[in-house]
Amino acid sequence: MYKRILVLRFPTNVVDQPIVCRLAKEFDLSFNILKATILPGKEGLMVIELEGHPSQFDKGLAFLRELGVEIKTISQEIRKNEEKCIHCGFCTAVCPTNALYVDRDTMEVKFDPERCTGCELCMPACIVRAMEAHFHKELAEVG
Repeated sequence: MYKRILVLRFPTNVVDQPIVCRLAKEFDLSFNILKATILPGKEGLMVIELEGHPSQFDKGLAFLRELGVEIKTISQEIRKNEEKCIHCGFCTAVCPTNALYVDRDTMEVKFDPERCTGCELCMPACIVRAMEAHFHKELAEVG
């Protein structure tokens, strides 16, 4: 099985369609919606965890692209600003997936975007605002 956390941007002409339902039915993909802002007549934004057989996963993504859905990985949307980070470790205490952790050899805070679910709990915990979610601003604009 293959599993990825993706950020999907839906164009206004497809937000009223049962796209996620079709991913499950037609491509046998399991899903977990982690965050979503979908409003009629406006661009939709969804953070979703998709899981399935690799060949079906690729077909499901092709289906989304055919509909005009923009697909990005969570690692393209959430970043740790290394210039701002002071390696205090506050963010590691709230990260439920251990995507943020302290490297015991260097005592630096490391970020593994593959483990990140986009929950954004790290953002208010970071005293210097080193964690940046690029879709965060877009969710506010959509809503």
